[in-house]
Parts: sequence; structure tokens; C-alpha cells
Amino acid sequence: MRIDTILSNARITTLDPERPTANRVGILGGRVVGFDEELHGVVADEQLDLGGAPVVPGFNDAHLHFSMLGKEQVQLDLAFEQAPTLDALYARVEAWAAAKPEGAWVIGNGYDQNKIGAHPDRAVLDRIAGGRPVYLVHNSNHMAVANTEAFRRAGHADPDALEAPAGGSMVREGGRATGLLQEQAMQLVNHVLKPVPQEELVAALAAASEWALRNGVTSVTEPGIGGTLIGHGPADVRAFQLARERGLLRTRVTLMPYIDAIHDLGPLGDGVDGWGVDLGIRSGLGDEWLRIGPIKVVSDGSLIGRTAAMCCDYADTPGNAGYLQWQAEEIRRFILRGHENGWQLATHAIGDGALDVVLDAYEEAQRRMPRADARHRIEHVGVASDEQVRRIVAGGLVPVPQGRFVSALGDGFLAALGEERAQLAYRMRSFVDAGVELPGSTDAPVVPGEPLISLHDMVNRRSASGAPIGLHEALTPAQALRAYTIGSAYAVHEEARKGALSRGKLADLVVLSDDPLRVAPERIRELEVGATMVGGVFGFDAAGELARATAA
Repeated sequence: MRIDTILSNARITTLDPERPTANRVGILGGRVVGFDEELHGVVADEQLDLGGAPVVPGFNDAHLHFSMLGKEQVQLDLAFEQAPTLDALYARVEAWAAAKPEGAWVIGNGYDQNKIGAHPDRAVLDRIAGGRPVYLVHNSNHMAVANTEAFRRAGHADPDALEAPAGGSMVREGGRATGLLQEQAMQLVNHVLKPVPQEELVAALAAASEWALRNGVTSVTEPGIGGTLIGHGPADVRAFQLARERGLLRTRVTLMPYIDAIHDLGPLGDGVDGWGVDLGIRSGLGDEWLRIGPIKVVSDGSLIGRTAAMCCDYADTPGNAGYLQWQAEEIRRFILRGHENGWQLATHAIGDGALDVVLDAYEEAQRRMPRADARHRIEHVGVASDEQVRRIVAGGLVPVPQGRFVSALGDGFLAALGEERAQLAYRMRSFVDAGVELPGSTDAPVVPGEPLISLHDMVNRRSASGAPIGLHEALTPAQALRAYTIGSAYAVHEEARKGALSRGKLADLVVLSDDPLRVAPERIRELEVGATMVGGVFGFDAAGELARATAA
């Protein structure tokens, strides 16, 4: 028998209980065909010696804004590492604006008022931008600051006279609009930035693919396309298809249509009123490279932005318990109609107040029309009580918390929630111990998306300042690795073809500098990706030899 590739002299962790480890793996047509003794007498076009390096299944991020990550690589980076103070942020904006053509938009992203002390102010941005429109997106992507010229370009001559739409807010000081737009109010300005031109979006997807391969990410779920709040325009899927056709999309992607891209389809017979995208397309359509996944619903806002809907006031802002982005009845209707029409649903719920609304709707949907193995998801599950954890488990729901938030944003959580309630933030071990197949994710570019750092945070759970946050919710390294592979595949009904390395499954794998299951837990973040294979082809190889061999 002749196959494409044999990788030998490797320490392979397969995550397949039938054969948990191996030293050799054979690949044919982009899939695993055998290990070790099964390859005796088999000839391969390429036989590659990995020099004893550890190998694990490819990392799969269950909630990563893939297109946004690529797009932001060509925008102004305002993350704390680049702009550690408000004055430093203003200096970067001024320099970036000065280098732009007259009248060009100045778009930045990634600032965090929790770390730099305050949000940027419209009046200052007016002074430093040279008459150019400025739009700066918070690292949560749930708020942004616009200057006066940006409001004018969006059709608003007097920002001080504007009223925020339902589900959003505009911040004012003494009656003056500061430029800060929260949640749905962002649409007052960002609508003029859409649709993103297709070629620009294709370039962003290519950049995101390069980033993913460098970091061992072989699959992602893109949580929101085609909408007003999330997405780049009505033809987002077309851009993904173009990128794939041109060989630029080299990471497997599951796409979530955003809720306001969904519409009525009319009566379908049998008493069902259609609701979805045209032709009745729903979750699951596509192939192993590009698929339609769940509908994305956003029920509330951001924890660090203090807009997530909580059961009680934030510890540092008395009188503020956040708010829902839609009325509770509208959220219920979205979930019921999506469930009735066969969609998997993925509802963003960060606050425990929003979580109750979402859980009530999911439970009602199953009572009205029971569906086996629907795997409806709850994105983030930012704060959850023991009773809410019990309801999630009992409902067969998939919670999608982000371990990376604990280190990147954890000090903000402590300020927003207080020490006691912060122990309920981004729970993980409670779900795993209850038998839930937990996925791994980062929500990048809200925080950096490197999976090895995320694995570290899932295991160690300490904030940037070193403060422990819910250590009882920490995972073992084996549990964290399973989440980032099998768990994320399960979250979109793909565990039959990816997540573990076993015969017949996709040959998606990562070569590492050391074994994450054997190094000291506090050293996991120090590991490096040596090479990344997707479908039997090394798309990234730090040393430069493996990629050339498998691509030949």
C-alpha cells in the first residue's frame, strides 16, 4: 500500500482512548490511516522524522472572530501593550492620523479603560485627528468612541442631540456627548463602515489564516457574520468562499449567521413558519473546510464594560446592573423560532441576569418541540450560579467560557464583581465534573488568541496582577487540551471527523516544543508551535522543511 505521508519519531497524543499514544502516523488524502505497527510494509511519498517532538491534535477555537482578527491586523492597535496610558493612546492616534490621507478614517481597536483609567474623549480626538473621522473600538467590541467628524460622516450633525437606540446607550457629561457608544448605539456610526469591500475582507481572511497556522489553530468557529452589530456586510459568506477558492483560507471555519441576518421565509407546510436564511439553509450546510453553524444571538453586553445584564448591581458602579440588548420577549422569540426551524443556537449571555432569560427560552423551546442532541450553546457564561450551572447541564447545553479572559481581563472582573462574586466568573471545572463536553475558546481579538496561553489560563486561573480567580474552576492540562480539540469539535457537531487523531479523521495536528501534559502547569504558556498541519499539509513550519515536503 502506498500513502501520502508518514510522520515518524514523534510523541503523539491522539486523544483517542483506543490508542492514546503513538510514535508514527500515516496520512492519505488528508486523513489519518494508521499508526505504528499498522504502517508496517506501507510505503509513503514523504517520510518525515519529527525528531522526537510532541504532537497533539490541531487546536480548535470555538469562539474566535476570525475575520475581525485579520482585519484588525491592518488597523491601529490600541491594546494596553501598545498604549499603556490614555495619553499614550492619544499620541498613537495623533501619529496614525497624521500619516493618513486628508479625510481618511482613523480606525483603532483594543483599548481597555480598566487599564488606562478612562475612555478616550470626543473633544480630544477632534483636536488631534486633523479633521479626520475617528472610530476607536473597545477591546470587548461592545462599545466604541467616535469623534465629531465620524458622527457627521454618519449623518449626525449634532452628537449632543442624539438619542441612543433601544439596547444601547450614549455616555454624556453635563449634557455633552463624550463620543462613547455602547452596544446597539454603536450602529449610529459604524453603519457607514459597512459593507467592508470584498477584496479587503478576503485579504483579512488570508491574514487570519496565516496567524492561525503560526499558532497551531486548525479550526475556528466565527461567532457572527452578516449582521449589523457583528459582521462586515450582507455578502460575508461570499468573501469566505472567495478566500477558499483562491487557496487563502487555510483554516477550517464554521460560520454563525448573526440574528438580524435571519428573516421570515413564510409557511413551509406542516404548520411551520420558516425562519432563517434564503432557501431554508440552516446549521450544518457545507464541507470540512467551510460550514454554516449556529445562529448567533446577543442577549446582553460586556462584563468589563459594565453592560452585561446582571442579577444585581456592579460592585464598583452602584445603580448599574447592565441591560439586555433586546427585550426578553424578543430573545425568547428568536430562540423559539430558531429551534423550531432546526437551527443550532448560540446565545451570548455574560451576565447572570441575561443567563436566566436565555435558559428559560431554551427550556421552553425543548418543552414545545423536543429535539434530540440540539446542542444549543451559551457563549461566554460570564457569571453563573450553582443553580444556573445545574440548568445548563440538565438542558444538554454547551457552555462556551473563555479561560483567556481570566488573565487578560481578570483584574477588571474583580473590580466589577467584587471578590466573592468573581469566584462565579467563567466557570469550567463545574461543567467538566458534571460530564459536559466543554469547548476551548478565546473570543479573539477581544483578547489575544494564542491557544497555548489560553490552555495555560484554563489550568492556572490567575489575573494579570497574579490574583487567583476561582481556582476551584481550574482544569487539569488533560482537560484543557481535550476542550481545545474534542470539545470545540463537539460544540458544532463535528467530533466525528476532528478533535482526535484516529483512523478516518482529518489529519489536523500541531507539533510542539514540549508536551503540555507533562510540563509544569505554570510553564504551559512558554511552549511554542513548531509546525501546523491541516488536511495532511504542513501550512506552517518554523524550521522550514516540513511545509515544503508536504506541499510538494
